[in-house]
Amino acid sequence: MKLTVYHDGQYWVGVAERSEGSKIKACRHIFGSEPADGEVMEFVQRRLLPLLEGTRHGVEGRAPDPKRVNPKRLAREVARVTRARGVSAYAQEAMKLELEERKKERQLLSRQRRDELREAKRQLKVKQAKEKRRGR
Repeated sequence: MKLTVYHDGQYWVGVAERSEGSKIKACRHIFGSEPADGEVMEFVQRRLLPLLEGTRHGVEGRAPDPKRVNPKRLAREVARVTRARGVSAYAQEAMKLELEERKKERQLLSRQRRDELREAKRQLKVKQAKEKRRGR
């Protein structure tokens, strides 16, 4: 699991990536102002796992090789990754799929609500017309 916190020009954003086999799932959390260490730890401990489990789609990606790495090389690599800005392409693709899925669900729900409202208005007009015909 990997959490990347970066400033996107307006807000501080955290992108969490989790690889399950060959699939990579990702989610995005907007912190707003620059998060303190305690705020990031609270997010990791309490809200990160439910947020990642809420993502339904994953993207096929390459699995990292489980090689033993020299500790100095690993420290340099970690420093390089923390200096780099942005998120992996796999994470961006996974977040985009999740966003499109939510958009489709939202459109479907709003269409259903709109149809229900139209039907209710129609039924009200029919009822009023019947009452008018009956002289009430």
